[in-house]
Amino acid sequence: MQGVTVVDHPLVQHKLTIMRDKETSTASFRRLLREISLLLCYEVTRDLELTTRTIETPLTRMEAPTLEGKKLVFASVLRAGNGLLDGMLDLVPAARVAHVGLYRDHETLQAVEYFFKAPSNLEDRLVIVVDPMLATANSAVAAVDKLKSRGATNLRFLCLLAAPEGIERFRAAHPDVPVFTASIDERLNELGYIVPGLGDAGDRMYGTK
Repeated sequence: MQGVTVVDHPLVQHKLTIMRDKETSTASFRRLLREISLLLCYEVTRDLELTTRTIETPLTRMEAPTLEGKKLVFASVLRAGNGLLDGMLDLVPAARVAHVGLYRDHETLQAVEYFFKAPSNLEDRLVIVVDPMLATANSAVAAVDKLKSRGATNLRFLCLLAAPEGIERFRAAHPDVPVFTASIDERLNELGYIVPGLGDAGDRMYGTK
C-alpha cells in the first residue's frame, strides 16, 4: 500500500506472534511490546537527517555524525500508546513527549478527546504518533488532526497492527503522514476490532477488561 511501510524483520514477526497468542501473560505481553517498539522505532527513524560535529576520540580528532535539528516528539495516544512509547524512549531518551488522550465510544466507534499536552514548537519537529492498533483509524485521525492544529507539519504514524480499512481511512484523511506497522491484518470485525489481531492492546498490557 502506498505510504505504508511494513516492518517485516524476523525478530519483529517472531515477537508479534507471541503477543498474538491469547495464552501470553500480561507481564510477557508488556515486555514484548517494549522490545518490539525498539525495533519499530529503528525503522521509523531510519532516514533522520544528520549533520557533523568535531569530537576527540582517544586517538584523534574527527568529524562525527550527529542528529540535526530540534529534538523528536513522540506523541502517545493514551493509554495503549504508552506501551510503545516506553521502548522508544529507551532508544531516543532525549525525545520530547506529547500525550493525546482519546477513548473510543463503543457505540459510535468515534474518538472522544479527554486530554492533550504537547511540547512547544511542533512545527519545527518531527512528530511520531504511536498507538498499537490502527483499526477504524478514528483515534489516529483525531490525534493527527489535533497535532496539526497545534502546528505539527512533519508527522509519521507508528503502530503494531493495522487493518486495511483503517489504513484506507487514515491515508484518505492524512495522505501526507506515512504509516509504519509490523503487520497489515485481514479485516475489522463488526465491533471494530482487528482480525486476527491480538485483542485489545491496552487491556492485555495492563491486565484490565
